[in-house]
Amino acid sequence: MAGSRDQRDRNAIVQDLGGIAAVVTGAASGLGLATAQALAAAGARVAALDLAAGAGGPGLLPIACDVTDETAVTAALDTAQARHGIARVVVNCAGIPGSMRLVGRDGPVDMARFETVLRVNLLGTVSLMTKAAARMMAAEPAGPDGERGVIVNTASITAFEGQVGQGAYVASKGAIAALTLQAAREFAPHGIRVMAIAPGLFETPMAAAVPPEVIEAITSDAIFPRRFGHPADFADLCLSILRNPMLNGEVIRLDAGVRLRAR
Repeated sequence: MAGSRDQRDRNAIVQDLGGIAAVVTGAASGLGLATAQALAAAGARVAALDLAAGAGGPGLLPIACDVTDETAVTAALDTAQARHGIARVVVNCAGIPGSMRLVGRDGPVDMARFETVLRVNLLGTVSLMTKAAARMMAAEPAGPDGERGVIVNTASITAFEGQVGQGAYVASKGAIAALTLQAAREFAPHGIRVMAIAPGLFETPMAAAVPPEVIEAITSDAIFPRRFGHPADFADLCLSILRNPMLNGEVIRLDAGVRLRAR
């Protein structure tokens, strides 16, 4: 019994999510929506950020926020904090696809298009992460570990197996993966953990445009199960990360064992 009590104390911030303030971006659909709903169901008070505020629900506070706009990010965090207090949990899911060759039929890649993908996927993540982390640093530490909060960013398996024609997306997600350990080390003295999840192919609006033959080719290479991931699978992993204080500075592949082909 003493061991069980010690374990609960060690995970004090997130073992019991009741009342914990959380912020989730990309929360109007897909991975972000599933994560926001899972956090709320576990008792967290969730600020659900997206370009257009989604529907509310028990434990959810929808907030319209363009993550590429620093003023909007600060305002969204101000609104969330005024309602829920300092966010101890941040999950960055906001992202856009970025299919483009580095050199195509029309010549070198359109740098404006390339930059747009980086601004949303990478700079938007960094903006929200750093602004939220600065607020966490001002919060009181909790539990014997002195933890102040947890940040989970969304990378992608394309960060490791970049496919032809996905240059901008690969660059944005590869940077998030590379930043994970650096951010974890920088925030460690403040009791803040940083993790990243690298999903494979998931049933999200972003994947809706994938042709059936491509889906078949990819899922046939999966080890098990031979299907696209469900957003709930991603949300479940987020909750596991939050509840395990030994998970820090790592990128976890969530992909059923699939390894992407070159194209």
